[in-house]
Amino acid sequence: MTPARILGTVGVVGLSIVVLAGCVAKSEVAASDALTVTATDTGCEVSAATAASGSLAFDVTNAGSDVTEFYLLAEDGLRIVGEAENIAPGASRTLTVVAQPGEYFTVCKPGLIGEGVGRSAFTVSGDAVAIDGPDAEQKQQAVDLYAAFVEDQVSQLVPAVAAFVADYEAGSDDAARAAFPQVRAYYERIEPIAEALGDLDPRIDYREVDAVAEGLDWTGFHRIEKDLWVPAQDALNADGETPAWHDWAPSTPQGRAAFGGALLADVSELNDYVRSDDFREALEAQGIVGLSNGAIALLDEVAMGKISGEEDWWSGTDLWDFAANVEGSKMAFSLARDFAASKGDEGAALVEEIDAGYAALEASLAAHGSLVDGFAPYSSLTEDDKREFTDLINALAEPLSRLTVTVLE
Repeated sequence: MTPARILGTVGVVGLSIVVLAGCVAKSEVAASDALTVTATDTGCEVSAATAASGSLAFDVTNAGSDVTEFYLLAEDGLRIVGEAENIAPGASRTLTVVAQPGEYFTVCKPGLIGEGVGRSAFTVSGDAVAIDGPDAEQKQQAVDLYAAFVEDQVSQLVPAVAAFVADYEAGSDDAARAAFPQVRAYYERIEPIAEALGDLDPRIDYREVDAVAEGLDWTGFHRIEKDLWVPAQDALNADGETPAWHDWAPSTPQGRAAFGGALLADVSELNDYVRSDDFREALEAQGIVGLSNGAIALLDEVAMGKISGEEDWWSGTDLWDFAANVEGSKMAFSLARDFAASKGDEGAALVEEIDAGYAALEASLAAHGSLVDGFAPYSSLTEDDKREFTDLINALAEPLSRLTVTVLE
């Protein structure tokens, strides 16, 4: 995971973006005046502090000097109801949510680390938004299918992590290194789900530089990764500044047992959650919009860390994570696809554009390997390769950004 989700993260599924989704009429969406958000290095100014329940759009402009994010948080100030990620200076993004009446907070996060700036109360009033309409049953089926997909991935993650940890603790480093990117693929396909549980994703998947910036204990996959790919004495961390051996040394056998045990416990907590009523209720509350926003969220994961090679800094296995994020994104999109395609010529054209975007991105990835046969190390990529990936991600992200509004029509 790349910089910081310590705000608490629980959009509840990193399909992350909706309080409640229902069958909202196109006229309702169109009638909702977009709220404007001006994000700076020190503030987060929202054009209004109240809104009526239903479809809300936040047009976020980054007027600051660093990449930023915008969050709509639940009343507890922890759970992420919606987020617009990876907004470059001078750029704009639109976050669309379907909000129930209640109390919320808005906040921006310049630099993608820390607790954010400009946190302000935000109130949604009016009637509860009900799930109804002629296609409600089909939408519920799509949500059920996604829940089954998540449960399946986590059910495979649990034993894979157990075998990986056993090799790591036993000092069987060749076996653990071979397993590392394969095990992570199960997690990367559904990573935003862990973000629904406060600090669970940071415990499982924070990089060292992010944990240090947040003042957190550094644990999880990337702590183990550094033990398996011990850096040279003169190497630097992913920030390009901190010496790799600053406040770090390879773990003792006792240390390995502690880090391995912690990862097992955290993955077990994730497994308990995805089999709970809370998880099902969260998915159902988000509905089909959660799936469309989930496709966007996973593509953002690629853009924020995998393209730059900062995710798997020591192992160079970023392309495995990249491919798994894309698979998870495409899975979420596939369940919202038919609804978008049914929205007339405009919807059909949007689906065709998104299909082409995934196909082009998958073809580019295939030139460097596959999850089955393995990928080339990140260090083998040329600047042209990285630029091609960036262009393809941007080309796919644009039509995906229009998907949420389309499925609401």
